[in-house]
Amino acid sequence: MKWSKPGSRYAIAAIAVLTVFAQCTAVRKSATDTNSFRIVFFDDFSGSTLDRSKWNPVITGQVVNNEQQAYVDSSATIYLVSQKEVAGARNGALVIQPRFSPGFATKEGKKFDFISGRIDTRSKVEFRYGTVSARIKLSEGVGFWPAWWMLGVGRWPETGEIDIMEFIGQKEWTNAAVHGPGYSGNTPFVKRDSFAVKDPVTNWHIYSVDWEPTSLVFKVDEKEFYRVTRPMAEQYGKWSFDNAKFLILNFALGGGYPGGVNKVKEPYFGLPASSVELIKQGKCKMWVDWVRVTQP
Repeated sequence: MKWSKPGSRYAIAAIAVLTVFAQCTAVRKSATDTNSFRIVFFDDFSGSTLDRSKWNPVITGQVVNNEQQAYVDSSATIYLVSQKEVAGARNGALVIQPRFSPGFATKEGKKFDFISGRIDTRSKVEFRYGTVSARIKLSEGVGFWPAWWMLGVGRWPETGEIDIMEFIGQKEWTNAAVHGPGYSGNTPFVKRDSFAVKDPVTNWHIYSVDWEPTSLVFKVDEKEFYRVTRPMAEQYGKWSFDNAKFLILNFALGGGYPGGVNKVKEPYFGLPASSVELIKQGKCKMWVDWVRVTQP
């Protein structure tokens, strides 16, 4: 996700955090696949509720990017569904669903007309390097801003940010981006992938990044569309991708990035009336079939 200023964030290998290994048993691919790897994190959301040994629901504190939602810890916005309830899911699926909730007040006294969900693995699953993947499908709507990404442990942007997938409601594309010191906010490292022209985001897709010591390779459905290397980043500042990161899934509404593209100012910044109606009708969701982190 794009952020307007440093500090506005909610704030070797995978041995950096031992909980990864305490929670995730190393397994191997089947014998039919010659590329063996170990799975250091996996969740297919096949239970009845979110596994809080892996995930933390995030509650809105400081508001960033002029986003129009408050994040809440609620089964109204973060819940699991069975395979029978969502076509194409392998077992079950996570759903993050923004809701219209006019006048919702946070404990800080800030008021919002929308609530939504954000979860992360901070302090529970943190790791360095690997292939990080999620199988996701999305609702379409101008100014919808679901994202699948990673943050470093510590201050932003010094500890780095890897945006594996962002969708801001432009039907033709999603994007990947990289943020670090000297290349944050309106980062030079951002790339749109227009796969959705032929295969929309309303279908299931696998969004992934191959994170290695000197490169980040972004893919949709195993097809590379963007590569950022250490020498590229170091033209602007420090390479901030040799430290531990944690996983994030969230669904924002409107705000600086969507609004900067769609130019919508009313009824909400970056979020037009047509999208508000979709939210009211329950047609604004992010489904996640599974999340996986693998290492050689």
